[in-house]
Amino acid sequence: MEWTVHELAERAGISGRTLRHYHRIGLLAPDRVGSNGYRYYGPGAVARLQRILLLRDTGMPLAQIASALDAATSPAAEVDALLAHLDQLRADRLTLERRIQAVEHTLQMRREGRDPRMDVMLQGFNDAYEDEVVRRWGREAFDASNQWWHSKTVSQQRDWKVRSEALVHRWAELEEAGEAPDSPAAQEHAAVHIAWFAEIPGTPTHAGDEAQSAAMICGMAAMYETTPDFHHTFGSPDAARLAAAALRIHVRTHGVDDACG
Repeated sequence: MEWTVHELAERAGISGRTLRHYHRIGLLAPDRVGSNGYRYYGPGAVARLQRILLLRDTGMPLAQIASALDAATSPAAEVDALLAHLDQLRADRLTLERRIQAVEHTLQMRREGRDPRMDVMLQGFNDAYEDEVVRRWGREAFDASNQWWHSKTVSQQRDWKVRSEALVHRWAELEEAGEAPDSPAAQEHAAVHIAWFAEIPGTPTHAGDEAQSAAMICGMAAMYETTPDFHHTFGSPDAARLAAAALRIHVRTHGVDDACG
């Protein structure tokens, strides 16, 4: 028994143009071509078309379908192709999820009348703040920190974000507990905060420059106090002010006395 293009297309729920395209690219050849130029498809071609349509429904590109079907006739070869395609789909899904999160964040910030903020505490260390970083600490500082951030994997960026959120959340806890900026608890966390700065290549704290480190920390403290986005990041203006005051005290106690003016 054989079917023409029209008959097979009708039974398969696809167009005759699709079948002819599959023939042109070598994906599905008819069993024979009649003297009248008609293509005729037998059981073998129909079985191959069934597998093509199954793989096509997964979103697999036609080139990969051809490779999967031509590599071997065993089910194992098809399984391997499907697994490889599944891995690609999962990677595509992660990329799409990240884009959705970025758009949702930007949309939320715009609705609140604020500029989209960077990942938690990286103000001053990404592309959006390039001019400010270069002005304060030089081109090398920006290039080093920017390269460091963008060289991280998605998982590493996520881990950094979790740690950063914990860092700022601790300031909110200290403020709610009524801790003064010079209290042992606040000064202990100020040291943790400064150590966090030192992890970022390009910052003076990372380079070990004491005077420039003090100036940078005082500059960040000023931004914490005056920038609404930082107030949001810390959970409240009071928490941001506590962090700023504690950092200044820590600099005066352990660094340069007049660094913060």
